[in-house]
Amino acid sequence: MKKCGISRKIGPKAGGVKERRVSGGGRGRSTARPVPAAAPVPDPERRVDVKVGFSCNNKCLFCVQGEKRHKVGDFNTAEVKKTLEEARKTADSIVFTGGELTIRKDVVELVRHARSLGFAVIQIQTNGRMLAYPKFVDELVEAGANEFSPALHGHVAGLHDWLTGSPGSFEQTSKGIRNVKALGKTVLTNSVITRSNFRHLPELAHLLVSLGVDQYQFAFVHPVGSAAANFDAIVPRMSMIEPHVKAGLAVGIKAGKSVMTEAIPYCFMGGFERYVAERIIPRTKIFDAGLVIDDYTAFRLTEGKAKGPACPKCVHFAYCEGPWKEYPEKFGWDEFTPVAAEKSARRKRAR
Repeated sequence: MKKCGISRKIGPKAGGVKERRVSGGGRGRSTARPVPAAAPVPDPERRVDVKVGFSCNNKCLFCVQGEKRHKVGDFNTAEVKKTLEEARKTADSIVFTGGELTIRKDVVELVRHARSLGFAVIQIQTNGRMLAYPKFVDELVEAGANEFSPALHGHVAGLHDWLTGSPGSFEQTSKGIRNVKALGKTVLTNSVITRSNFRHLPELAHLLVSLGVDQYQFAFVHPVGSAAANFDAIVPRMSMIEPHVKAGLAVGIKAGKSVMTEAIPYCFMGGFERYVAERIIPRTKIFDAGLVIDDYTAFRLTEGKAKGPACPKCVHFAYCEGPWKEYPEKFGWDEFTPVAAEKSARRKRAR
């Protein structure tokens, strides 16, 4: 599954650029000259996600991109470079995503181009399989990649390989994580929560800790694309996953790792509210196929997610984004119970 880059906190705020204003005098005609618009200034707290295309060497049962690999395909080198140049005008951090970047022949060239443009953070979002080749990882790092976001969806090969539709992918991705960590680079993993793996999240967490990842995220499956086509087999009930998610997070917390969840509302995160990723997802601009989403947070709130009739009663209402809208369209809102202010305060005192 490829959506947007893994969340993490990005550097301090840059100083703002003051707006210039010129006033006309008295009641007569203004003699002020128009001020040329300032060139966009890259923001260290803003990120861009650039989709390089949709070819992939996995065929995940939950892939949000669905059949785009056949309907859209990939962008050529010149097209991607042009997008990178446009993206650099407004952000210091970039996430290469797709599809699968690492199977492109021009991958090193594209990463090197991103570095030449001055991106401070260059994250590779990947299924991690090609990272199993040490020489390839060396080339990516030398070109400028300094963050890697591979995906592990199962604690054992049988489960992960079934979900990805690719026998051998578990061993390749696991090896890939080790190769990246051997070079001292940052690894931020993502694991999609499905009906098949949610009971094994604590075991998966132990594996991720043993692999030395810097951060792991449990993301509730987004029921679009292939996940929509396989909805009944893939999408679990949130009320069932809650204890397993919390147990999985606890493993990483005890080990001193950065951990978080995505697309799980606060009413299922009691006692673990601080690990909700939406709290820290940076402002992200997404360059997708045929469109640009200027603010992915706004897009999630207006197009991607939903809130139910009882949500306004919840103490977290102002900042909780709610579930992906397809979930309540299928299951309704009965599972979502507003958190009372008194109950939330008791949880905080207990921590």
